[in-house]
Amino acid sequence: MSLECLSSQRSFGGWHKRYRHRAASLGCDMVFAVYLPPQAEMGLPLPVVYWLSGLTCTDENFMQKAGAHRVAAELGVILVAPDTSPRGEDVPGDPDGAWDFGLGAGFYVNATEAPWAEHYRMYDYVVDELPALIEANFPASDQRGISGHSMGGHGALICALKNPGRYRSVSAFSPICHPMDCPWGEKALSRYLGPDRAAWRAWDATALIADAPERLPMLIDQGAADGFLAEQLKPEALQVAAEAVGHPLTLRMQPGYDHSYYFIASFIESHLRHHAQAMAVSVAIR
Repeated sequence: MSLECLSSQRSFGGWHKRYRHRAASLGCDMVFAVYLPPQAEMGLPLPVVYWLSGLTCTDENFMQKAGAHRVAAELGVILVAPDTSPRGEDVPGDPDGAWDFGLGAGFYVNATEAPWAEHYRMYDYVVDELPALIEANFPASDQRGISGHSMGGHGALICALKNPGRYRSVSAFSPICHPMDCPWGEKALSRYLGPDRAAWRAWDATALIADAPERLPMLIDQGAADGFLAEQLKPEALQVAAEAVGHPLTLRMQPGYDHSYYFIASFIESHLRHHAQAMAVSVAIR
């Protein structure tokens, strides 16, 4: 598959690069960012952490604001950040121009309803197409971790819960834990999947956890001063569901922190070390 390099910058001894390619699962061109740590130049396969961003974001938010390159360079971990939705002239957005649905708000599901079903298959893209592309074109192993923020935290949790053995680790910042029971989730799921709420359960981490075929430990950081906490995020629902079935979940409520990338930048190092430990990555000496 052809990759067009859009930009390339040196960072902490490695390279931050942005690429465009034609995504078969989405029927449009997509852009993703990849950080290749210094160890990538040795040609040995390295583990990959996939980062899923939140509403309105693109691949650029995490790479520019999270401060993750330094730790990834130390650990020898590749970082990959896709866009948050399909894009292009033929891709429909919210008819009212709202920011919380459509372009920039793919919700990491496979849509079944017109007109969304033709392009909005972010789940297939994130779980299958993008990793295959990364592993075919970069020195990437099949050791994968997945993380994300807000809508992307929701995406990370469902991708891990629905795919036993595919990921070695999972974490999230301020995830939408129970989209069936919050305004953002109800809006997105009802349009992408239709009015039958039973179909929504396959895309809700709180609903999925009871029957998850793998008990992959979850690490979640949540800002206690997050303005979206009570109405949209609902980590307590996921915690109750996890405790009911003994699913390992570390939920850390961080006093004073909000929903911003200041919060993510403050704790991204511990998340990357969580992934590195799960993927048995030795700390590299630069």
